[in-house]
Amino acid sequence: MLRNPGKPCTWNAFSQLVRQHRSVSPMLLLARTPKALPRLCQLGVLALPRSPEGKALPVRRQLWSRQGQPQGPGLRARLLITALFGAGLGGAWLAMRAEKEQDRQQRRTEALRQAAVGQGDFSLLDHWGQPRCKADFRGQWVLLYFGFTHCPDICPEELEKLVRAVRQLEAEPGLPPVQPVFITVDPERDDVAAMARYVQDFHPRLLGLTGSTEQVAQVSRSYRVYYSAGPKDEDQDYIVDHSVAIYLLSPDGLFTDYYSRAQSAEQIAASVRRHMATFRSVLQ
Repeated sequence: MLRNPGKPCTWNAFSQLVRQHRSVSPMLLLARTPKALPRLCQLGVLALPRSPEGKALPVRRQLWSRQGQPQGPGLRARLLITALFGAGLGGAWLAMRAEKEQDRQQRRTEALRQAAVGQGDFSLLDHWGQPRCKADFRGQWVLLYFGFTHCPDICPEELEKLVRAVRQLEAEPGLPPVQPVFITVDPERDDVAAMARYVQDFHPRLLGLTGSTEQVAQVSRSYRVYYSAGPKDEDQDYIVDHSVAIYLLSPDGLFTDYYSRAQSAEQIAASVRRHMATFRSVLQ
């Protein structure tokens, strides 16, 4: 340590001492505070390397370990290592998340199939008057909704949501087409002509299906659809209370998933994409 024994600790004396060594010139800023100067004078300035002639040698501004070797990699290298490590962890986490989601979806699909929803065939008429059965939709993805044409709000809203999901999927090249289907639960009023007028307001490919009271009851039981006609008013009008759900059928004709009122068109489209990506026919 360099000291000035016997001399008062003044700013001029301290400045002259420090200016001899550029490497410690930043200490002048600290010493300008009234409390710092006496302490720095008491401690003195760190001894700097000198030549045999006694002249001060320049000091490299570098961090040194106690053994005199440079400390570790530079900041840039440490940041690069940290970024690569973080990217590796992130990729592993995403892969695990995707695998977990796929496993969850497969378990859900299997559980829904075991529920035996949509088993058996049906025989109905489309809105052109042509007979339709379940085999007619084999090889197609189907979004299916049960409702009635006199429904004031819920049915139109759910059909609009179904159609939006279909249009989103249609806009993606490479995806197979999805057939939208609407089955009435009010065969007394929803004949072929009524269905034809109704479906044209939603989507050009929306297929309306109707039939006799017994035929509609059969297909409704198959898909676990509840419906009940309410009392008629003075105009002979009535509301049909029914369960609300959109069904997804795979190209095998099997019930694959369902969507409630709480799910959006975007969520439905995303779910259909996932089912398409993981689909493996069980009929081949």
